[in-house]
Amino acid sequence: MEATEQQRRHSAAHLMARAVQNVFEDVQVDIGPATDEGFYYDFDLPHRLSPEDFPKIEAEIARLIALDEPFVKKVVSRAECEKMLAGQKYKLERLADIPEGEDISTYTVGDYVEMCRGPHVERSSQIGVVKLTRVAGSYYRGDEKNKMLQRIYGIVAKDQAELDAIIAREEEAKRRDHRVLGKQLELFTITESVGPGLAHWLPKGARIRVAIEEYWRRKHYEAGYEIVYTPHVGRSNLWQTSGHLGFYKEGMFPCMKVQEGSGNDAYIEEYYVKPMNCPFHIQVYQFKKRSYRDLPMRLAELGTVYRYEKDGVRHGLFRVRGFTQDDAHIFCTPEQIVQEIRDTVNFAKSMLGRFGFHDIQAYLSTKPAKAVGEAERWETATQSLRDALDAEGMTYEVDEGGGAFYGPKIDMKIKDALGRPWQLGTVQFDFNLPERFDLTYVGDDGKEHRPYMVHRALLGSIERFFGILIEHYAGAFPLWLAPEQVRVLPVSDKALAYAKKVQASLRAAGLRVDVDSSAEKLGAKIREATMQKVPYQVVVGPRDEANGSISVRSRADGDLGAMTVDAFLERIRPELSTAD
Repeated sequence: MEATEQQRRHSAAHLMARAVQNVFEDVQVDIGPATDEGFYYDFDLPHRLSPEDFPKIEAEIARLIALDEPFVKKVVSRAECEKMLAGQKYKLERLADIPEGEDISTYTVGDYVEMCRGPHVERSSQIGVVKLTRVAGSYYRGDEKNKMLQRIYGIVAKDQAELDAIIAREEEAKRRDHRVLGKQLELFTITESVGPGLAHWLPKGARIRVAIEEYWRRKHYEAGYEIVYTPHVGRSNLWQTSGHLGFYKEGMFPCMKVQEGSGNDAYIEEYYVKPMNCPFHIQVYQFKKRSYRDLPMRLAELGTVYRYEKDGVRHGLFRVRGFTQDDAHIFCTPEQIVQEIRDTVNFAKSMLGRFGFHDIQAYLSTKPAKAVGEAERWETATQSLRDALDAEGMTYEVDEGGGAFYGPKIDMKIKDALGRPWQLGTVQFDFNLPERFDLTYVGDDGKEHRPYMVHRALLGSIERFFGILIEHYAGAFPLWLAPEQVRVLPVSDKALAYAKKVQASLRAAGLRVDVDSSAEKLGAKIREATMQKVPYQVVVGPRDEANGSISVRSRADGDLGAMTVDAFLERIRPELSTAD
């Protein structure tokens, strides 16, 4: 049977751990899962690992692959597993986490044994070709109070040709790295002075954010949403009611203690900055008594939240501590839920398509073993998700039992220009918060009923989405999103006044336009505008001024020749219409 990519990646991680133990002394191993890109493994050893070590580790992995040994699964007792893992302290600590009475699965390949659920290839020769890519630090169990381990990342391919293609794609990914382009194109910065994981949107990046948000708001109003604004902090009792202090406290920033009242009536109150917007939207719903005639109620917010992301997991704009969620919550009756989900899925497809993402894969996660809410509601909710996906013609995979304890969900993943998957849209039922906050509406029978509540995001966080956009377009944004749509280049100071006149005309038409008033020669100005990936360059000189024209250069099509400002605006109108 042919091995899956997941099996090959997971098995490669095991062989890498075995190879590192063969090459170096006193090696302690922790965990080594497959990832969306490849695999990694965490090690504790005296030797400081570096890329210079990769060739000998890779050679040992290749030798082990060539042995064509079987991966043998065995379910063992706790005592047997402890004997198998003798001397491996991290593995033994992981073993202690497994509840008494639960099956303990192991895989053995050659003389290497691993506590693991799989899946794996049948024989090592099925793995293919392995390439190690980088080494980084990683705290044991993700806790900065624990020891820093050494993490080696790798990729796996069926053969050398596929490996070469993967490496080429990795190199292209490095060229598109949003952290590099963010600095080069002056889009955003994260400074130690303010704190890690807290992004500053520089003027050019802010221009793009404004374009995204203006489009987002317009489309939400058109889709029948009401946009709200909510506080950044809330009292501890709010988070106790929502359950966040019980289930999510480690991901929240520590509380702020403030004195309320005065004199003998003074007391200390605890406040938390919000990690999520949902409890606040519930307050909006509870502002007054709701009738079935008020539903569906769709509340949306570009709400900034704060989460205590630890060292080792923060990554540019992809994982930050302060970010703005493209957030919405739908409150509706059971009779309305199917249409609401269908509309939401279609809305997600439409909005993601506008940003250039058309390859969308959906994942349906169903009821887990431990769940809240009536079985009938779960069945109705899950079926409404299925019906919506079917009605929209979307292919989807089912993750049986993969839903949250409070409801089933749809996750939507897009693929970028390099074919990499990114999860963006989410439609999540919630049977928990309506119970916790005792949400009701008066039905047409005059009685109180519990509304359905759906958490919904289309873009995810604006920061993460922006990072994805940077890498998808390699910084060369389409005209409607480009921070600087046109740069006017006067050939000399004599043409500067005319350049500013042209700028004013283009700005009056709604374009984002700058003038290069530097003393550089025209060739240098053109190179700089090209490096900054400006979609259009408009060159003006005395002859252009005399003729009332401009000379246009396109990022995509090169020199377009001379034309009037009106002719230029007419030419680019189709590119701007993608924002409509």
